[in-house]
Amino acid sequence: MRSPTEFRKGKPGFYPDQAVYAEFAAAEFGLAFRDLDGGSGLIFSIAARDRLLHFGAGRCSWYPQNNATASTLASDKFFASRILRDAGVPALGGEYFFLHNRHRAHRPAGHERSDAIAGFKALGGSAFVKPLTGARGDFAQAVHGEAALVRYLDAVMKYYDAVLIQPIVDGTEYRVFLLDDDALYCARKRPPFISGDGVRTFRELLAAHNDALRARGLSPASLSDHDPSLDTVPANGERREIPGRMNLSAGGTMVLADAPSEGAIVLARQAARAIGLRVAAIDMFVDIGGQPDSMQVIEVNSNPAIRLLENSDRGDLILKIWHHTFSTMGLL
Repeated sequence: MRSPTEFRKGKPGFYPDQAVYAEFAAAEFGLAFRDLDGGSGLIFSIAARDRLLHFGAGRCSWYPQNNATASTLASDKFFASRILRDAGVPALGGEYFFLHNRHRAHRPAGHERSDAIAGFKALGGSAFVKPLTGARGDFAQAVHGEAALVRYLDAVMKYYDAVLIQPIVDGTEYRVFLLDDDALYCARKRPPFISGDGVRTFRELLAAHNDALRARGLSPASLSDHDPSLDTVPANGERREIPGRMNLSAGGTMVLADAPSEGAIVLARQAARAIGLRVAAIDMFVDIGGQPDSMQVIEVNSNPAIRLLENSDRGDLILKIWHHTFSTMGLL
């Protein structure tokens, strides 16, 4: 069996992962893969003898076995957390605030930008803030102090209409990937880091890290400008973590790991069922505040990336995911 990485060879750097894995799986299962955009991978089809399905990259849903309603609900972080809590599933929650006056007549009071300051103060002047419908960790970060919040909102409003403000939680982050009720894999998530080269300061290394994020359409990482340690030159290979978001796309790391407990698997299943998803990646905090049995769902992902599996040489799990997709949609 060829590996996904072999199918990636010769393709442009922007070529979507999902197209790589679809071509890999189609070859394994005897289906026909066809690129419909001149080799970009942005739109493609998979065909059996009497059935044809189309897929797209970017914001398109990668998993057609998830219905449109469930996928849309999961993409709104407030909607998802409210549904989870209503179902008795512990979730971080938070409040949403709009950053523009457009469509103000169509929403209830108490959710304007001016209300965000009051909500932030109610959390003690420190919170974790993210775009309401953002992805890949874009603009997801801890914010401390009212002035920092104002700067953050000014930056975010250029790209998004609303944000979610949540309490900061101290816990260990895991992801559980589900196909229906089957926990296909679990991963431990860790924050991004910058690594010393013995020449540049941490500040210069962080600037280079942020330039790379911007080139991928993501917001820069944030560390205190007044931290004097940023002006030191770390030894070659010395690491410094960048706290906050842990998304792979933002430089975070994930490693396949055993589930922290059977309770974590149960929690993930409850979350996916509550939203109505057949394919889902449930991000959660465990061991919150040092309490072994304390867990809360962070987000429910209806369109989870699976580059981790390629990086971990687990093409077999990629095939299981695509077999589920192809079978559900009548291609196998």
